[in-house]
Amino acid sequence: MLHASGHVLYPDMPNLFHGSKALSTIECHLLAMMAYDRHVAICQPLLYVTIISRRICWQLVASSYLFAFLSAIVYTWCVFGGYFCGPNRIDHFFCDEVPVLKLVCSDTHSSEMVIFAFITINVVGTSMIILLSYFSIFCTVLRMCSAQSRARAFHTCASHLMAVASFFGTKFFMYLQPPSSHRSLDKVASIIYTVITPMLNPFIYSLRSKEVNGALVKCTRRFFSHWQRKKVLSSSTCTVHVS
Repeated sequence: MLHASGHVLYPDMPNLFHGSKALSTIECHLLAMMAYDRHVAICQPLLYVTIISRRICWQLVASSYLFAFLSAIVYTWCVFGGYFCGPNRIDHFFCDEVPVLKLVCSDTHSSEMVIFAFITINVVGTSMIILLSYFSIFCTVLRMCSAQSRARAFHTCASHLMAVASFFGTKFFMYLQPPSSHRSLDKVASIIYTVITPMLNPFIYSLRSKEVNGALVKCTRRFFSHWQRKKVLSSSTCTVHVS
């Protein structure tokens, strides 16, 4: 039986691993779809209803879920299909591919190659869709004559870009590096994309709301006014003491 940071990993851990990998892969594909959606909305606004129809949306989401669960099955088979012996603790934040494969006594080269290939398809493939979509958006925004139109386009993409940067940045750091390069910083990266990024996503996407933006502006102004008032009071106190 395996242990992770002092916590026991029960026999149903492959099922939990399968679920977490499926959800992570789904998020990659959904972020790519959202980038394409913004590309159509900004670059081809008159054809948006035709291209991004309800039927197309359902098909894209269904295909993403199907491919994600198939990929998760492959991940789980490659990670837990070997023979475990020797050390029974993994030095990681949760049960992930790299730390678990270090405990496998049999040869893991083929499993690592298969996992690397699927991660490349899921992470690099979806990130290429995002990069191409935003490259087209950037070219379209540069051709806009109105500053208001540019600001509206930027406001449409800002929240999605923040979510993409936080999620894919840590994904690339974690998985697209040689196994010998994995260090303790992997724990920090795993905490970011498993805990911090999902926690920040509702806040990031709520920034598109005018009410939320207005509340943030008011809070910022109150904070700076309170800080300036405190600074003036402290300076006047120092002047009185010196005199």
